[in-house]
Amino acid sequence: MSQNPIPAHFGAHRYFRYHDQLAQRHGGRVQKVSLNAGFTCPNRDGSLGRRGCTFCNNAGFTPAYLHRPLDLQAQLDEGVGRLRRRYPKTRHFFAYFQAYTNTYGELETLKSQYEAALAHPDIGGLVIGTRPDCLPEPLLDYLAGLAQRAPVEVEIGIESCDDAALQRVNRGHDVAASVDAIRRLAERGLPVSGHLLFGLPGESRTSQLEAAATLSRLPLASLKMHQLQLIRGTALARDWRRNPGAVPLFTPDEYVELVVDFLERLSPAIAIQRVGSEVPERLRLAPADTVPLAALQQRVAARLAERQTWQGRLYAP
Repeated sequence: MSQNPIPAHFGAHRYFRYHDQLAQRHGGRVQKVSLNAGFTCPNRDGSLGRRGCTFCNNAGFTPAYLHRPLDLQAQLDEGVGRLRRRYPKTRHFFAYFQAYTNTYGELETLKSQYEAALAHPDIGGLVIGTRPDCLPEPLLDYLAGLAQRAPVEVEIGIESCDDAALQRVNRGHDVAASVDAIRRLAERGLPVSGHLLFGLPGESRTSQLEAAATLSRLPLASLKMHQLQLIRGTALARDWRRNPGAVPLFTPDEYVELVVDFLERLSPAIAIQRVGSEVPERLRLAPADTVPLAALQQRVAARLAERQTWQGRLYAP
């Protein structure tokens, strides 16, 4: 197989970092302020089901301040303050509608939440997390118009490019829904990021690597990769307690190898937001042998260097 050259802007990480993409696009460091705007999910309120996705517990990936009853403006105040102290060189703050499905609701309700976030004096853009099956045309038209005033990015929960795996975790949509959503958003000029969860029951190594080719054919601006971790209180955690062999989990070394193999096959034009995830120890049931996200990023970069490879080296347009 022919090899593509390593782009100079990848630097020592040997992949296209999302922070670099945002800095190029907006002229400086951008930080996202996580929000819980009180939305729910069609997989929880009865529209599609009530059990939710078997892996999902929002407390596992939202900041601690979102676990308190704060209104939107108070969340923004606290989130901006925390990020400003931690990253004093930040030039722009974007409101990140993160918890649950943030395009699921009446259009006027959605508009009021987005507009309220943009009215905050420190907020210069929006990132909206959602499912691929919750993007009606009137909402997309509104978002396209809103993007004329301020940057708007939409994050799609793809989770897997394997329909059998999506069905097993009760996701409630298929791969085709993600493909359609990404294309419709991109047609309106909206940057689209994807969220991928490696290790769902039913996935194979082949299907995980084939996902790189599937996603590379789509107009994705960026991608988050997470490894499956079992969060207390989820259906998947209960399944694992009953039969650990039915829910295989990555060791850190196994996961690093998968990420490197995946990155080799992924388009170099897709920026990488995350190569993995962290779950608070009090919520994580398994695996026991995890590494902090910063250390995981370093291990991925080191393994790319050891193998003398990089994002897109084996990418075939």
